[in-house]
Amino acid sequence: MSEKKEIKFTVSLDENHIPEKIEWTASEGGGVENEEIKAMMISVWEPTERIAKRVDLWTNDMMVDEMKMMLHQTMLTLSDTFERATGDIHNAEEIREFAQKFGENVGIVKKG
Repeated sequence: MSEKKEIKFTVSLDENHIPEKIEWTASEGGGVENEEIKAMMISVWEPTERIAKRVDLWTNDMMVDEMKMMLHQTMLTLSDTFERATGDIHNAEEIREFAQKFGENVGIVKKG
C-alpha cells in the first residue's frame, strides 16, 4: 500500500460567510500544526474535464499590499514549477519577466 500524506485547511466564516480565519495543517516533513494564514490559492487539475479548478480565499484583514506581494511571489513560483515540470526555460523566463513587470506596475518591486 502506498504512503499517504494529508493537507488540511480549516476556514472560519463570519456571519456574512466571509473568511475571518484560515488555518492549515500538513503531515509532510514533520508537519505544520494549525498555522494561521491570511490567504490561500489552490489549483488542481481535473483530468476528465481537462480543466484547472481553483479555490481562492482570503480573510477580511488581508491588506491589498499583502495580496499584491502574494500574487507576485505566486507568479515567480509558478515559473519555477513550469520550468521543473516541462524543462522549458525560455517560457519560464517569460513568466518571470511578466512577474517582474507586474511587481513594478503595482509598486512592490523596484524598476530594474
